[in-house]
Amino acid sequence: MKMTVTLLILALSATAACAGEIKVINDKAAFPEGPAFIDGKLHYVEYGGNTVLVWDGKTNVKLWEQAGCGPSAVLQLGADLAVTCYDNGTIARISKDGKTVAAYDKAADGTTFLGPNDLTADGKGGVYFTTSGPWESGPIVGKVFHLTAEGAIAEVANDLHYANGIALSKDGKRLFVNESEAGRVISFAVAEDGSLSDRRLFVRVAVVDEASGIGAYPDGIKLGPDGNLYIGQYSKGRIVVVSPEGAFVKAIEVPSATAPNFTFSPDGKAIFVMSVDDTANAPYWGKVYEVGLD
Repeated sequence: MKMTVTLLILALSATAACAGEIKVINDKAAFPEGPAFIDGKLHYVEYGGNTVLVWDGKTNVKLWEQAGCGPSAVLQLGADLAVTCYDNGTIARISKDGKTVAAYDKAADGTTFLGPNDLTADGKGGVYFTTSGPWESGPIVGKVFHLTAEGAIAEVANDLHYANGIALSKDGKRLFVNESEAGRVISFAVAEDGSLSDRRLFVRVAVVDEASGIGAYPDGIKLGPDGNLYIGQYSKGRIVVVSPEGAFVKAIEVPSATAPNFTFSPDGKAIFVMSVDDTANAPYWGKVYEVGLD
């Protein structure tokens, strides 16, 4: 009987968590977040350190720093980089050698940004980015904005319950957005001019993956090299993988309290996971993992 139970546990574990070798590439990062591979190098931010770091496969080097920014993500924008500054409500535009080029603090209609959070490429040199609103679950004021490579900004969605991770489908026709405080992922139809419509529920994380628990708090979301959608969580060191139709595929776990955001290596053979171990005390120390993909 004991052997049967053991085999059952092993089988369930294999189904729940599927990952290859785990390496630590930064063992003391101050709330690492919002990573992206740019020009073959891993770029990521430290929210708790107000920095953008670059890892070249051997060392982590500081590219940029701005006191009070509270960066949440970094991504290419035209020939430059865009950094979401969660704390000071701006999008910093920096050159690839770390010089500040511009700072955007409002859309074309004058709407200001409350908690700029995550970014995804629009496929045309620009980006979509989320603004979460306040951390607490009170007012539901999250939004999505579209920023062109030329710097034009327009609000394209609102009334989101802490808008967070954001990802564009492979064909560019649907935009996926995490509503963290609602524990769900929604999607929109994307028009040729970048505007959004046809808002609909994609998945509720706790429903599609019971192991994430009722407190599942989706953070980052990315389209994987296998065509599936990967959903990071601030509530657990677990990334949930679902099919384009929203069916559970597998999960990837790291030995940390959280796995809020991540990105994939250019060859698609590894996932680089940002984690926070100390979620209660600034600067929120965590780690950056490289996890082999099966």
